[in-house]
Amino acid sequence: MKIARFVLKIVALSLTVAAGVCCVIAYWDRIAAFFGEKLPGKGCCCNSEYDDYADWDD
Repeated sequence: MKIARFVLKIVALSLTVAAGVCCVIAYWDRIAAFFGEKLPGKGCCCNSEYDDYADWDD
């Protein structure tokens, strides 16, 4: 019986961690926007990776 409780606790912990990761992934744009407003000098999440190729078509 103790082994079953231990296994269920491990399963519950893994599901809790998985739910937290899913929430972070689902709201990543809001999280990045929030920290972008709080830390305006960093700007690492606001730049597009395609800015380097802006003159490629010219």
